[in-house]
Amino acid sequence: MTIPAPIVVFGSLNMDLVTRVSRLPLPGETLMGSEFFTTPGGKGANQAVAAAKLGVSTALVGRVGNDDWGRSLTAGLQTYGVETSGVTVDETIHSGVAIITVAETGENQIIGVYGANDRLNSSDVDRLVPLLPEAEVLLLQLEVSIEAVKLAAQAAQKEGVMVILDPAPVPEESIVHLYPHIDLLIPNETEASQLVGFEVNSIETATSAAFVLHDQGAKAVIIKLGAQGALYSEEQGSEITTAFIPAFKVEAIDTVAAGDAFAGGLGVAIVEGFPMIEAVRRGCAAGALATLTIGAQVAMSDRVQFDRFLGH
Repeated sequence: MTIPAPIVVFGSLNMDLVTRVSRLPLPGETLMGSEFFTTPGGKGANQAVAAAKLGVSTALVGRVGNDDWGRSLTAGLQTYGVETSGVTVDETIHSGVAIITVAETGENQIIGVYGANDRLNSSDVDRLVPLLPEAEVLLLQLEVSIEAVKLAAQAAQKEGVMVILDPAPVPEESIVHLYPHIDLLIPNETEASQLVGFEVNSIETATSAAFVLHDQGAKAVIIKLGAQGALYSEEQGSEITTAFIPAFKVEAIDTVAAGDAFAGGLGVAIVEGFPMIEAVRRGCAAGALATLTIGAQVAMSDRVQFDRFLGH
């Protein structure tokens, strides 16, 4: 039996294999790591946990393999209160994994081997559809089939559900065909650079990138600029309005999943009825808090910590 969930996530589940090093390695270089551990991850699962830990009922639709990692991933989601009836076991392939290297600065490199996540298709969208009548927000990412993402977005559109796409990782092929089915596109500065073809690293370049994305069909855009903050841009008739939201100042130790925390915090704020600028600010707060703890899902803040951070 499923629970009504205002936030539904369609996406990936991975087991993260994490190594800590003094700095990121150069091509061909071997470095000695200082620590190794495994922790549940995957952008879809991370976003679901981020929302659920902030106190909003959240459901996830995805796939795992019939292996110990898959069982661990599903059980971990349940401990955080995520509805997992939409997570199916694929008997034909392993669960997704991500190999992550984290430097002392908090910077990271990630290699994803997506396994069962690559198999998401229209049958998974069929499992998503019954969740949509009770949903207000659908969170999407690109660690699963783009065609499945498009079908999920279209299904949500039919139900009047707000569709938010985190275009990560950016594929080699264009994703412009997704934009008509997306209400809000939320790339970080690296992903925005890949989408528009020039470097995005400042408020000015983010503004230029947002205009390009609007020209390509994006209705509303949030470009995450890490420690600088985030730029929000939306079309209002024939006009485009932008607003910059400064980042919260924290001493980051691990930026893994900060973008997923942002997406979860943003989704929760939208469900709770906050205006978009405040929703972006709250997303930034969730992202900042996630950088204070090593790991992905374990780093997501709970509601008490979140409200305290915001000064409530």
